[in-house]
Amino acid sequence: MNSPTPKQPPASPDPTSPTPTSPNPASPDPASPDPTSPNPTSPDPASPDPTSPEPTSPSPASPDPSSPDPASPDPALERWRLILGSPAERCTGQLRGSAVARDAALDWLYGRDEDLRRRGVRRGGSKSDSREGGDGPSQLTAVDWLDDIHRLFPKETVERLERDAVEQYGIHEIVTDPDVLARVEPSQTLLRAVLRTKHLMNPQVLAAARRIVETVVRQLMERLRPEVRRAFTGSRSRRPSRLSLARDFDFRTTIRANLAHYQPEERRILIQRPHFHSRTRRHLEQWQLVLLVDQSGSMAGSVIHSAVTAACLWSLPGLKTHLVAFDTEVVDLTSEVTDPVELLMGVQLGGGTDIARAVDYGASLVENPRRTIVALVSDFYEGGDPYRLVRTVRRLVEQGTTVLCLAALDEAADPVYDRGLAGRLAQVGAPVGAMTPGRLAEFVAEKVGRGGQGGPGGQAALGGLG
Repeated sequence: MNSPTPKQPPASPDPTSPTPTSPNPASPDPASPDPTSPNPTSPDPASPDPTSPEPTSPSPASPDPSSPDPASPDPALERWRLILGSPAERCTGQLRGSAVARDAALDWLYGRDEDLRRRGVRRGGSKSDSREGGDGPSQLTAVDWLDDIHRLFPKETVERLERDAVEQYGIHEIVTDPDVLARVEPSQTLLRAVLRTKHLMNPQVLAAARRIVETVVRQLMERLRPEVRRAFTGSRSRRPSRLSLARDFDFRTTIRANLAHYQPEERRILIQRPHFHSRTRRHLEQWQLVLLVDQSGSMAGSVIHSAVTAACLWSLPGLKTHLVAFDTEVVDLTSEVTDPVELLMGVQLGGGTDIARAVDYGASLVENPRRTIVALVSDFYEGGDPYRLVRTVRRLVEQGTTVLCLAALDEAADPVYDRGLAGRLAQVGAPVGAMTPGRLAEFVAEKVGRGGQGGPGGQAALGGLG
C-alpha cells in the first residue's frame, strides 16, 4: 500500500504563492488592505514587517493627543523661576515666550539690588553686563520698561513695581521724564514721588506731573467727601420720618408693619408702606480743627490725605479748619485749602523737623480751648526741643484742648514713628494713634455734635498704637 502524500501545513503557506489556498489564523483581518496590493501592510499587527513603509499601528513614541504638550511650561514652575531667578533653571527649566520678557523687566528693576545680584537671583538690569546684544534688559529705558510692565503684568503687580521703582530704588526718571509721565497711570505712589521730586522738574515736566496730582486728588475727594459729609449729617433717631431716604430705611419696623400682607404661596411679604428713621440735626457751635502736618519725606502719604481731608472739612457748618505744614519752618496753608491740587504742588517734602515750633504756632491759633481739636500728624522724630514740645502739649491739654497725635493719616494707617517721644506725649494726655481720614472725620463730628461731652476720646477713640 502506498503511503499518502503529506499535505503542506496550513500555517506555513508558500511565500511565493500570490493567494493562499487556505485561511491562515495569523492572516490580517478581512477589513485590512489586500496583501497583494503594491504596498502591503504588515500581515500581523503583533509582528509588524520591518520593511513596511507605513505601518498602520501607532508608534509607541507618538504622543497621545489628549495629553498636555510636554513642551508647554508648568505655570507654577514658571512663577518660581521668576521669583528665584536664573539659578533655579536647573530645577524649573528654562523660560519660554512672554515669561522671558517678564524676567527681563524684573531684572531691569531688581537688578539694582546688590544682595540679589550677589546671590545670582538677579543679573543686574541697571547697568551693562556681560550679555551680548544691544536689546537686552540692561538696555531698557524707563519708558520702555513702563510700556513692558503694563503689557506683561496685571494691574496690582504694575502698581507694586512702580512703587518699588520710585520708593525703594529712587528711579526719579519715572516722574521727571515727560515721556514717562505721559504713559503712567496716576496713582498715590506716583503722587508721593512727584511731591518728593518737584524740585528736580523743569516747567514742562511740572505741567505733566500736575495731571497726576489732579487725577489722584479728584479720586481721593470722590472717595472721602461722602465719608466726611455722612459723619456730619446727624445720628439716627427712633422717631419715624416722612422723608424716603434709602440710608434711613427702617427694616425692622417695615417688616413688622407689613406682616399682614404675607403671601404664603409666594413665600414673600408685599411692602405696602415702608418706614424710615428720622435724623437728629446736630446742634453745632463753632469749633476749630487745627491740622499740623509734618512735611518730612516719610510723611508724604499723610500730607496728601491731610490736604484732601481739610478740603472736605472746609465750609462744613460749625467747623473752622486750619491746615499748617512744617519742617524746620512753619507754613500756614489755610488760605489754599479749597484747592488741594495747588496746595500740594506748593508743598516741598524733606528737610529737618521742628515739631515743637509747629505746635507753638498751632497753640497761637486756638480761640476757645474747650472747642478746639489740635491734630498733630507726624512721625515724632523731633529735630527740635522735645522737652519744649511736651510742655506745650501738656499746657494745651490742661486748658481743655483736645490734642490728637497721629503717627499716620492715610488709608493704610500703618506708621513708623518714634515710640519714645510718642509715649511721653500720651502720658501728658495726648493720645497717640493712626487714623484714616474717614475715621478722623467721625471723631471730629462726634466732638462737635456732642459739644465735647461724652464723645469718644483717649486712646480707645484712636485705636491707639501699641
